[in-house]
Amino acid sequence: MATLQLLQSSVLAKGGHFSFSARKQPPWPWRGGVRMGLREDGPSVAVVGVTGAVGQEFLRVLSDRDFPYHSIKMLASARSAGKPLSFEGREYLIEELKESSFEGVDIALFSAGGSISKKFGPIAVHLGSVVVDNSSAFRMDEGVPLVIPEVNPEAMAHIKLGSGKGALIANPNCSTIICLMAATPLHRHAKVLRMVVSTYQAASGAGAAAMEELEQQTREVLEGKKPTCKIFNQQYAFNLFSHNAPIVSNGYNEEEMKLVKETRKIWNDPNVRVTATCIRVPVMRAHAESVNLQFEKPLDEDTAREILKNAAGVVVIDDRSSNRFPTPLEVSSKDDVAVGRIRSDLSQTGNHGLDIFICGDQIRKGAALNAIQIAEKLL
Repeated sequence: MATLQLLQSSVLAKGGHFSFSARKQPPWPWRGGVRMGLREDGPSVAVVGVTGAVGQEFLRVLSDRDFPYHSIKMLASARSAGKPLSFEGREYLIEELKESSFEGVDIALFSAGGSISKKFGPIAVHLGSVVVDNSSAFRMDEGVPLVIPEVNPEAMAHIKLGSGKGALIANPNCSTIICLMAATPLHRHAKVLRMVVSTYQAASGAGAAAMEELEQQTREVLEGKKPTCKIFNQQYAFNLFSHNAPIVSNGYNEEEMKLVKETRKIWNDPNVRVTATCIRVPVMRAHAESVNLQFEKPLDEDTAREILKNAAGVVVIDDRSSNRFPTPLEVSSKDDVAVGRIRSDLSQTGNHGLDIFICGDQIRKGAALNAIQIAEKLL
């Protein structure tokens, strides 16, 4: 999957034709001779940043889930404008993102970086679009819902499609989404007082260029060459290092502080104590997280396991006898977040603590899928 994405990006960058297909046979969903997705009663959709890794995944998820749309605009920078793109059996031309791009657009899916979102998000809202933004630009703004549909759908209940009023909805950070998919069902049962998170984050979190660099560095190191370091300032292949986000005054980096602040907002609990250490690891796609939880009420590991087995969007992989637990590889390109290593924290008494290990696809549930699920809530 990662190699396919890199090839698609390369073709576009060289001015070639990008044929998008979410399925192999057939390459778009047909039912009774009618192409699904394209429907007269569906909303008009715009995908901003369509040539990026997450933008490509937006299209894949839209197709996989038969998301209904009346029309769809493929928006990107001037560099990509005019290039052809095939989606669900129909040819499109990628359009340059402009202020006028959102006229008549019901839902705008943004994944083009914070600066683009800050400039064009409010413009789209003013023109009546509901913007689902994947950047960090608006996440902590008061009045902007920060939503994981399985966790806090009520935060966006006041936003109605077709009301004539535009709105902003923020997609949380990928690490926050993956963490809270597993932690929230337990939090609802016993209330989390403190959460300690260590993340092991894949190249996908830094975009297609980082994935390509990891692949290139791996070849270079195996061939005894000096690795190319353009995206990161140090060797990534066969190495790991502190997340490359800027360090803030308290010694945490911005990625770690996102977990802290976003968890409090999503759970609507300013008092929950969260600390995080975020690490880049040489994995192509899908993040892993080790999470320690302290609860207000007792919660034993067997009850926790049953809660997680019944949680939406979560799959339990917790086979102690064969030492089989979640891995990034087996959740890559999958919708569900996998959780395992479910065990009582020996450092806490009275079943007031648990350790769990989580893996989730950063591009899928950590970005594109969550955004499309938000859009589905608007229908």
